Amino acid sequence: MNIHRGSSACCAAALLFAAGLCQAQSGIEGDVDAAQMIAAMEAAFGVTPGQRRNHIKGTCAVGEFKGLAAARDYSRSGLFSGDAIPVIARFSLGGGNPDASDADKGVRGMALQFQLPGGDLQHMTMINAPVFGAAVPNTFYDMLVALQPDPATGKRDPERFRAFVDTHPDFQGLARHNGSHNPPPSYANSRYYSLHAFRFVDAAGDKTLVRWYFDPRDGVRELTDAERAAAPNDFLESELIGRAQQAPLEWDMRIIIGQAGDPETDPSKSWPTDREEVLTGTLSLTAAMAQDEGKCGGINFDPLVIADGIEPTDDPVLKARSAAYAISYGKRLSGQ
Repeated sequence: MNIHRGSSACCAAALLFAAGLCQAQSGIEGDVDAAQMIAAMEAAFGVTPGQRRNHIKGTCAVGEFKGLAAARDYSRSGLFSGDAIPVIARFSLGGGNPDASDADKGVRGMALQFQLPGGDLQHMTMINAPVFGAAVPNTFYDMLVALQPDPATGKRDPERFRAFVDTHPDFQGLARHNGSHNPPPSYANSRYYSLHAFRFVDAAGDKTLVRWYFDPRDGVRELTDAERAAAPNDFLESELIGRAQQAPLEWDMRIIIGQAGDPETDPSKSWPTDREEVLTGTLSLTAAMAQDEGKCGGINFDPLVIADGIEPTDDPVLKARSAAYAISYGKRLSGQ
């Protein structure tokens, strides 16, 4: 299913379609639908009216993407035309606390909206971990329930969360990653992963299973424990804005070529490390700004906004993310 959203009217129509069908999503790997997912998220993180339910704390950036000829062997997408494609980016912390410390452990996100020729859009919504914390939507829902504070104390119960981890093997890869990695000193020092597998479609209609990641030219770095303890609450935004004023922030986009037997619909599992990789383009961000000063705050970075030349798999988590994003976006638009 490709979702072409080349205009704001088309985006709005697709949003209403997804929101209207959220109850129909309940057959995806269990009984959790998008509305229940958002309700659990609100119970776990609280609600800031008019703002995202997850990855609420963010910073905007703008720039361009230039694809390479090598990518056209795999995809006919206008993304890889070789022309400069305008990009709106959003960097973020996972979770729903707008005042969360940038030194907290956990995932960082990079969401991109590419404005393709002819008005088509391509979204990529990624995190700086190579695996997602759920193979099916129910696992993510169970995590949110485990994070909800005890009504009597107003605090989360660490024992309940540990019990969740112990009983959900598909979360454990992300848990190990988050536990063994400190946050980066800059958003520009993280590698961002697609998580989900997609299919690239070339000019002849041939399809190739791929995942991708964006590799920072500034290098992958993490804070030391001492640096983390001393870091200001909001250092990532100020660092990103200042860094972009010095020179463009750049990432190389690389696709990983899937082989028979590689998981197509389970983002909680990595692919073998010996898979062929192809350099397909470079993202260059030339300016960064606070969210209320930029364009990224009003964008619903739905990962199923996909232009011709790229197709999704039947990954149930990918579908569930799209439906939940639609409900969250609708609530934001209405000021809830």
